[in-house]
Amino acid sequence: MGGFSFVTDQPPTTPLFLVMELMKSMVDHGEANPNQMYVGGLSMGGFGTFEILWRLPHFFAAAFPICGGGNPEKVVGYAKNLPVWVFHGGSDPVVPVGNSRLMVKALTAAGAQVKYSEYPGVGHDSWKNAFAEPELLPWIFAQNKK
Repeated sequence: MGGFSFVTDQPPTTPLFLVMELMKSMVDHGEANPNQMYVGGLSMGGFGTFEILWRLPHFFAAAFPICGGGNPEKVVGYAKNLPVWVFHGGSDPVVPVGNSRLMVKALTAAGAQVKYSEYPGVGHDSWKNAFAEPELLPWIFAQNKK
């Protein structure tokens, strides 16, 4: 999809592994509420958001990938009842908008609670629009893991 390939039969990269261990440690030591863990990222972080969701399928209460993409075959492992708000610029020259459209379709089919905001005429910097959404933070913080 969009010139990207997704390796799913390898362990996570060292940075992703360290982030996952840090988050788990914070929950284990009572420094974070396990029912209100959220993940989001933009561009490469949008791809990372989709990857960490399948690597830690029951860890997060909600996700908000921005101008990213992922492996649609992996959503069945984490999507059921997961609120996800996906953002993408309709004219993104770096990460094709088709990546987000494909993930939204797969997430919806797998039972995720999906919101999708595509910004016509916006390029790769769609995070400006996403972070300007007045409902984004209230939406995130209203989510609790079931």
